[in-house]
Amino acid sequence: MLTYDIFSYGRMIRDRVRTDAYAEALRSCVGPDSVVLDMGTGVGIWALLACQFGARKVYAVDPNDAIQVAREIAAANGYSDRIEFIEDLSTKITLPEPADVIVTEMHGILPMFEQNIGSIIDARQRLLAPGGRIIPQTETLWAVPVESPESWEEVTSPWSNRPYGINMQPAMRVASNSWFKSNLAAAALLGEPGCWGTLDYRNVESPTVAGEVKVTASRAGTGHGIAVWFDTVLVDGIGFSNAPGAPETVFGQAFFPWPEPVAISPGDQISLALRPDLVRDYHLWRWETTIWDEGRVDKVKVNFKQSTFFDLPISSAVLHKRADDYVPRLSEDGQVKRLVFSLMDGQNPLGQIASQAAAHFPKRFTDHDDARTTVADISEKYSQ
Repeated sequence: MLTYDIFSYGRMIRDRVRTDAYAEALRSCVGPDSVVLDMGTGVGIWALLACQFGARKVYAVDPNDAIQVAREIAAANGYSDRIEFIEDLSTKITLPEPADVIVTEMHGILPMFEQNIGSIIDARQRLLAPGGRIIPQTETLWAVPVESPESWEEVTSPWSNRPYGINMQPAMRVASNSWFKSNLAAAALLGEPGCWGTLDYRNVESPTVAGEVKVTASRAGTGHGIAVWFDTVLVDGIGFSNAPGAPETVFGQAFFPWPEPVAISPGDQISLALRPDLVRDYHLWRWETTIWDEGRVDKVKVNFKQSTFFDLPISSAVLHKRADDYVPRLSEDGQVKRLVFSLMDGQNPLGQIASQAAAHFPKRFTDHDDARTTVADISEKYSQ
């Protein structure tokens, strides 16, 4: 499966702010004897550039189907003999030799994306040669309160404007605990941005980052939420930023809305505390905002405590099935998987397994092709 479609990969390559910076960083690190590990290779742009800059060997790793396109592009450019494509997670592989350079850009709007930070830590510890280099080196995280009625309206307007006369307000609890991509101008900032965290990939040991920013409002306005972005140092002297007012990138900025707009006066003291905790492949974000009226510590104007935990409405039926005292029983789909797993013993070909599945579950499968599709899907996910 493709994590991104081909148009998404194209948009990323067309982002010259990002791509030019990575190309320059690779050029500065890669030499004729270099071994390069490209984590999350996608369509292979970093692997191809590493070859262009003289790398002896490139290991291009990605668990997704885009790697097939990367293979074709490598062949079209005459690099098939120097790039070894590995369709797997980097955490599950070993290399025949350590990498002199690890290059990766697996994050989204913010660096906290699925298991990417943990993957970088693992690769640095297991796959990088002593003295080797990691691209990027560091990413610094920034936050500031912003005035952005357009961004806030995008969150709230479907729920607050009573479409067709229907009261949709209960959905605001979910919507206001979500964050999303926005494109903010520098004029939206209500104060000086503050750094709330730094990821130094050369020595980071944990994917958890947390911090607090204290901002003094520099102008009057209406606050709608928090803008968050990153500055990347790829190698010394080379990097880029997705800050408001910086040259536009595919990343935009992250907008964390407040539950309601807040009137801001010059001199108001604003505390922004942010924390993303990795829960399996999902980052659970918490953000707390406290605003004191023109610096008076005895006069709190607002205190918002928000979390993406609340943007995941879970039905009582689902919660019941996760309870310690729940006694589970396999559904028909579960029974199909159990049968298929029992037959995936290295002895039975896929067609034969499909035939047995169709015979055991005649009401589940309309014909052999239907059973074969299901069995093939299970095989793709679980076989080796």
